[in-house]
Amino acid sequence: QVQLVESGGGLVQAGDSLRLSCAASGRSFSGYAMAWFRQTPGKEREFVAGINSSGGSTYYADSVKGRFTISRNNAKNTVYLQMSSLNAEDTAVYSCAAGWRVRESHSAYNYWGQGTQVTVSS
Repeated sequence: QVQLVESGGGLVQAGDSLRLSCAASGRSFSGYAMAWFRQTPGKEREFVAGINSSGGSTYYADSVKGRFTISRNNAKNTVYLQMSSLNAEDTAVYSCAAGWRVRESHSAYNYWGQGTQVTVSS
């Protein structure tokens, strides 16, 4: 069992930056691939970024490529999402997830955090 807790969300203005954190506890964090998803009301959960267990490979949705960076610190059991050049379309609840491999489908992940709201005002 892995427990995930996100933090760092908030209200920012367009063009600002924000860093989300996801702290993990429970079974071996370093063995899991991690990902960030986001969701807005009435829409499907959307893959944002993923990172493999070692941190050596990262993956991004086209909509955030070049603006967002995913990273992890296995010694601290934490995964991060650095977001820059934020715009109104980035407004969503952001959730982290743990699974065996990075996949864009949310069904591939076994554990989820509760989510943190990011609101970008234009």
